[in-house]
Amino acid sequence: MSRDRNVLGEPLTPCCHDPKAGFYRDGFCRVGPDDVGVHGVCAIVTEEFLDFTRSQGNDLTHPEPAFGFPGLRPGDRWCLCASRWLEAAKAGVAPPVVLSATHEKALGSIPFEMLKRHAKDAVH
Repeated sequence: MSRDRNVLGEPLTPCCHDPKAGFYRDGFCRVGPDDVGVHGVCAIVTEEFLDFTRSQGNDLTHPEPAFGFPGLRPGDRWCLCASRWLEAAKAGVAPPVVLSATHEKALGSIPFEMLKRHAKDAVH
């Protein structure tokens, strides 16, 4: 059983199993010592976000099978780097987030109130 917690202080829930999300490709936005990018934000990617991140040099629509990456389409859930999500938020194109599946370590970069404004799940 995982001890990972979400930004609500509860056990971390899965982000997505199809495609298999997460730095560890286990469906969870777990953040461990190997994940220097803090891939802890469970987001529902939008076309605007995908265009933005492509313009920043990271094309998330292009599959990379060698890394287990299928390429993303609008509506897919994916574990994003906290810094990229924050960058997108500042540019006005942040995708919605699933708080229950967003790792608490994302709070090291992103204020909870900002995540809450973009939440697609209920906040207690």
